[in-house]
Amino acid sequence: MPKKGEAFHRNCELRIVAWEVTRSCNLNCVHCRASSDLGPYARELDTVKAMEVLDQIREVGKPIIILTGGEPLLRKDIFALADYGTKKGLRMVMATNGTLITPDITAKTTESGIKRVSISLDGATRESHDSFRQVDGAFDRAIQGTSYLKEQGIEFQINTTVTRYNLCELEGILDLAIDLGATAHHIFLLVPTGRAKGMVNQELDAQEYEEILHWFCEQQNAVALELRATCAPQYYRIMRQQAHSKGEKVSSKTYGLDAVTRGCLAGISYCFISHEGIVQPCGYLELNSGDLRESAFPDIWKNSSIFADLRDFFKYKGKCGRCEYITVCGGCRARSYAAHGDYLSEEPLCAYIPPR
Repeated sequence: MPKKGEAFHRNCELRIVAWEVTRSCNLNCVHCRASSDLGPYARELDTVKAMEVLDQIREVGKPIIILTGGEPLLRKDIFALADYGTKKGLRMVMATNGTLITPDITAKTTESGIKRVSISLDGATRESHDSFRQVDGAFDRAIQGTSYLKEQGIEFQINTTVTRYNLCELEGILDLAIDLGATAHHIFLLVPTGRAKGMVNQELDAQEYEEILHWFCEQQNAVALELRATCAPQYYRIMRQQAHSKGEKVSSKTYGLDAVTRGCLAGISYCFISHEGIVQPCGYLELNSGDLRESAFPDIWKNSSIFADLRDFFKYKGKCGRCEYITVCGGCRARSYAAHGDYLSEEPLCAYIPPR
């Protein structure tokens, strides 16, 4: 932990940028943070401006660029952007619902240099997933999409948003990810923003989150997949608590990348760009931290007052501000904002009580 009065700025290396290249989507998912539909949406950044933004990001570093949406495959120049970013030395990946993947799409994916594709599966069965996505056939097309990726040798991961609705299927989804040949399974704990505001009753309580994250952490040594919990910063506390109880030390040798990252990365080593070019701490925390039509990305990343707040842990409030795990967890800032209207307030769905 930094000394009092010292912000966390020195460690704020840009590692990941999630870019909503389009808000248009062919599905109507109940949990969508953007309430996306087919659109069209005005003010999406055009190709020339988008490439300019990639140039600006490269000035800051060589982060992973997640091309997301909406559904990024609905953007006609998606592979031109991926190819441009690849040639700039950026690691380009894509987050899709998987329903539009074809052999032609996988060929273009490879040619453009996209290194990994994530596909969302929120149910272990056709019935549960299609109900979540509110479009019949979404499950079958996503599964077919994974087969095309596998045939082309493209690395893919499965993303799952965890709610009361699919909690009982989580083990089945993990098994399905293994059977499909996925490289990784990432779980996302529901943040009630966008369309998901209507799913507040589907959100797990703090103790249920604790239990599911303990289970997920225990799977690390049970399966051959890379496992990652997102929008669940408590996972990084739990990982260390479990290691301590076993007399182990958390290191990159024993816990891989999880040992060198932390929970909430928003504004610290990660940010989100909306389809209109608005930079935010993350996709679930809709706070305008800078407009790429008015300012350059390096200036926003270095000088945003919101990012400065998020990087100064002494500004955090409630039990998050008192917690000894603040540098490895930090609490979900988006969930804090949704619950309290204050992005520096304590994480509302954490069961842990700091000893001091």
